[in-house]
Amino acid sequence: MLKSLYISNYALISELSIDFETGFSVITGETGAGKSIILGALSLILGQRADNKSIKLDAEKCVIEAEFDISAYRHIDDFFIQNDLDKDNNSCLIRRELTNTGKSRAFINDTPVALNVIRDLSNRLIDIHSQHENLLLSNISYQLEVVDTIAQNSALVRSFQQTYTQLRQLQSELKLLQNTAEKQAADLDYLQFQFQQLTDANLSANEQSELELEQETLSHAEEIKTELLHVHQLLEEDHGSIPLLKEAITSLLKIKKFIPDGENWNERLQSTWIELKDISMEMNAFEERLEFNPARLQLVENRLSELFTLQKKYKLNSVPELIDLRKNFAAQLQRIDSFDEEIATLKNKIEGIFVQLQSDAQLLTESRKKACLPIETHLVEQLTQLGMPNIQFQVAISGLNDFTENGNDEVQFLFSANKNRPVQPVTQIASGGEISRLMLSVKSFVAHKADLPTIIFDEIDTGVSGEIAHKMGEIMKSMSTDMQVITITHLPQIAAKGAQHYRVFKDESGAQTQTHIQHLNSQERITELAQMLSGKIVTEAALRNAQELLENR
Repeated sequence: MLKSLYISNYALISELSIDFETGFSVITGETGAGKSIILGALSLILGQRADNKSIKLDAEKCVIEAEFDISAYRHIDDFFIQNDLDKDNNSCLIRRELTNTGKSRAFINDTPVALNVIRDLSNRLIDIHSQHENLLLSNISYQLEVVDTIAQNSALVRSFQQTYTQLRQLQSELKLLQNTAEKQAADLDYLQFQFQQLTDANLSANEQSELELEQETLSHAEEIKTELLHVHQLLEEDHGSIPLLKEAITSLLKIKKFIPDGENWNERLQSTWIELKDISMEMNAFEERLEFNPARLQLVENRLSELFTLQKKYKLNSVPELIDLRKNFAAQLQRIDSFDEEIATLKNKIEGIFVQLQSDAQLLTESRKKACLPIETHLVEQLTQLGMPNIQFQVAISGLNDFTENGNDEVQFLFSANKNRPVQPVTQIASGGEISRLMLSVKSFVAHKADLPTIIFDEIDTGVSGEIAHKMGEIMKSMSTDMQVITITHLPQIAAKGAQHYRVFKDESGAQTQTHIQHLNSQERITELAQMLSGKIVTEAALRNAQELLENR
């Protein structure tokens, strides 16, 4: 239940603090006193998007804080676990802060959270029925929601929605696969040509770099032979490096045993001599093999030109990339060959899911049909008490041509308040006062089934008066035995039913108009009810009538 509400710097409110009790509470006040402002502040606690225009003039920040008693509601434990929030077993604090720069912050038990998290929690704690919510009765989706709440079929709804989502995903996959198959089938000939061209090229990953090196060698054959001959002379001829090194080794052999490092030096010189000898032999062999070969050079250049042409055509930079592209073409061709099989497999899977969806939808429809009679019985009984002795009410369920995320049922509330008039859709036949009574009856039934801790009615009594108002007050009072009920009303017959009575009023004595709320004591209640009965000038008759209303509540 809602324990308290604190508001600062919101619209006409500088600071307001109010404590609520269990049972049935009423809020009254003149039109324009600020009742809607208080509800607006509370709606921010429930996750509504903020507007910095709501902040009081000249204020930098506005704060709205609500405390809920959750000691009796263990069914919300999973919410705190899923959102990794600290939970006090007795109370829960929700706070919104708005700044005049447009920033908004939300907290649950002093932990910052996103708006959708607050919205999820508030939907489990409180329902605000605004003045405009009577229009919901014209909404087919709302009527379906009412039936599902009474049917308590949330598990069936979730099961159907999971199957429905799976079906839609598979259908999207099939459509994409079919479109891809059609497109690639249209490109098949060109794709095969490209694959064949790259296959016929006999590509090798290192070929290009090897050919480029060979091209350089062949292009400079004469220069290479000349320089290699010169190197050979420097190494091998009489006064070349190798003979001189051999002579040095011979000299060292004579004295190495007299020198501590003599053996080491000898080994190193021997190793150097062997290495130079090997290098000289390799270069000499290469020089003898090398010859200027115009025919081979032309072949190399032609092959390089072929590779460069392929790279340019496919906008690639290397042979390995061409090889990867060839593999990609091969995979696409293989995929095209397997499209028919993939499509057939996917269609079979869709057929199986569709059968499951039909089964889930049937179970959902059956659960809804079972809920129709209890709804009709409850509403007829309550509306008869509310001054509609000839009431007829039916819940009509018809099948849709296709599935939606909520099944394939269309729910429509049919209504008639007169004996000789057939039932018709509620919005086509019900008056404003009848809609108010019908909505109260629906809300009372739904609230009990939904196990909702708190419900707030904002002038749900629009269009009624007299004895009917008295009956509506009785219904709200009866609802409050199982939950907290708070109603904003202009009718004294309803206001008198409350266990607690609050008055909203404006104070215009200062520099700025201020909205306040006051918890009325017994005598103040009598005065307030008398004013609601007779206006600003309170008569003795009005006071007696107010006293009588309170005594007979």
